Amino acid sequence: MQDAPGGELEISEPEAVYVDTATDQPAFATVTVGVPTRHRLVFVPLGDATVGPGYLKVAYDKKQVKEAPSIGTDGELHAEDEKTVFAHYELAYRTGAGGERRLARR
Repeated sequence: MQDAPGGELEISEPEAVYVDTATDQPAFATVTVGVPTRHRLVFVPLGDATVGPGYLKVAYDKKQVKEAPSIGTDGELHAEDEKTVFAHYELAYRTGAGGERRLARR
């Protein structure tokens, strides 16, 4: 993970992509952070992201990404934790009309 020109953060390949269940469009990705013996997956928004061979550039700084809500490398995002992910990046959050979850892993 390193800062790239233009205020973007360059990250290695995403571990997983989470789509918005209302639109089926990619909304977040999880990326690995931490020391080799204690990895965790943090969530990064894909709005304004640039994807290339072997990398992902996001419009957020390294500190904000490292402090983002996370799950263990074998974990999953629980529906009740989705709001926290959106709030960390100051993004609007709403469930589906029937209260269904907003994000689904693909």
